[in-house]
Amino acid sequence: MSEIPTENAEGPTEDLQPTVPDTGEKVNSDDKQIEREDSGPDKTECVETMSKRQRKKLLKQKQWEEQRDMRRQKRKEKRQKRKLERQSQPESNNEGSDRKRMRQDIVPSNLRLIVDCSFDSLMVLKDVKKLHKQIQRCYAENRKALHPVQFYLTSHGGQLKNNMNENDKGWVNWKDIHIRSEHYSELMKKEDLTYLTSDSPNILNELDETKAYVIGGLVDHNHHKGITYRKALEEGINHAQLPLGNFVKMNTRKVLAVNHVFEIILAYLEKRDWKEAFFSVLPQRKGAVPLGEANDDSKCLLLGKEAAEDDDLDSD
Repeated sequence: MSEIPTENAEGPTEDLQPTVPDTGEKVNSDDKQIEREDSGPDKTECVETMSKRQRKKLLKQKQWEEQRDMRRQKRKEKRQKRKLERQSQPESNNEGSDRKRMRQDIVPSNLRLIVDCSFDSLMVLKDVKKLHKQIQRCYAENRKALHPVQFYLTSHGGQLKNNMNENDKGWVNWKDIHIRSEHYSELMKKEDLTYLTSDSPNILNELDETKAYVIGGLVDHNHHKGITYRKALEEGINHAQLPLGNFVKMNTRKVLAVNHVFEIILAYLEKRDWKEAFFSVLPQRKGAVPLGEANDDSKCLLLGKEAAEDDDLDSD
């Protein structure tokens, strides 16, 4: 029987066996490779970056400690400065205390003061705007008065209300005022009402704080003479004029703007003296002088300088 030749019979037998990898050597090799990768440029850069941050942190900490005394000194100086400022402003503090005491001294009056706005149809828009300004002045003066009155606007509507809506929308938030569309006769007892009009023959020497006094809300430049007096007669209510002629000589007619009548009453409630009340309120352009000092017309004319503010507010 012939022999079957075998390839590489004389060669190394290990070639015929599967090669088993040397895992230990391979792992060691891989670890070295990993170590080489970890110690590459990226790792070096990261270490260097962290080192810089640490150095900066240490530097800041050192600076903070070195400046500690300086910061303490600055805080001390700041406290001393505030202390000196408080000591140098005793007057302003006293003024604030005085204002607070003044507000505490306010005693509201029970007197009702009404601005009758039922003459709306008799005025042009220009005069309605003047009336609006006068009412604003009344409101402002009443808010800061020592004895504020119970303030009413009655028959409120028409041109006046429209003008207030357009030019003074905040009026709906006004405090300590009664703004009503009704006529005052619907809100007050007839026997409590007194219409203040310069055409009345009755002189109001004393204010009765249980009563309600009506001021005609009309700016007419004397186009409707005696209208408020006639209205009082028609409605059968009391009427009177302020005792202006008893204390004051004027070189103009005695018809006053709504806000002037209002402010005079506020001043009288505070001073309880009509003469002081008149001269604390009347504008210079009225040429008002004490009655005993008015010897001639030229003396009155010396006080005839107009004030722009009163020119806008007055009904003349």
